[in-house]
Amino acid sequence: MTPVILLAAEKESAEVTDWAARVGWVVGLALFVALVYWLMREGWKWRGTLQGDLPELPARPSPATTLNGGGKPPLPGMPDDPGPAKLSLSGRYHGSTTAGQWLDRIVAHGLGTRSRVELTLTDAGLDVVRPGATDFFVPVEALREARLDKGIAGKVLTEGGLLVVTWAHGDRLIDSGFRSDHAAEHNEWVDVINSMIKATTTEGAER
Repeated sequence: MTPVILLAAEKESAEVTDWAARVGWVVGLALFVALVYWLMREGWKWRGTLQGDLPELPARPSPATTLNGGGKPPLPGMPDDPGPAKLSLSGRYHGSTTAGQWLDRIVAHGLGTRSRVELTLTDAGLDVVRPGATDFFVPVEALREARLDKGIAGKVLTEGGLLVVTWAHGDRLIDSGFRSDHAAEHNEWVDVINSMIKATTTEGAER
């Protein structure tokens, strides 16, 4: 066999070997990604099971789910008439954690799902409307603090780029993180919420 023929044969063999290795690498990577996804999903479910003692969240029912529509009544803590809006914003909900522990994510009742959000603050409390995710309501009596922060539930933003609201639910204190489409609004939200908390605390002490 001539050297030219031998060289061609070796080249063809090398190309076949490289292709097989490439296919094996792609299949291996796909299996690895699938395994990581499965482990994350199981971890999420396990965390939700551990948080099964968290009470159901008060939420405003839509007209289609009211009693007249065959649905359920509002949950305890949800007022029939929350009153006029003090503040409102559009932005993103970045998750909730155990208060003071920015990596201890809470996933029960949909609190772990990041989403768009419409926030409305009234004298009754904080109404959290999330398209494609579970809405919830924080009664004013449950509000504990509002502050600016830079991270929650593993999500890190710029310094002061996150509005974090601390609230009580059941026997837990929860931090929920929001970012307005206009971050300059955050300071006003912190001031107004903390003023409401102070006023509520004062009224409670006088009774």
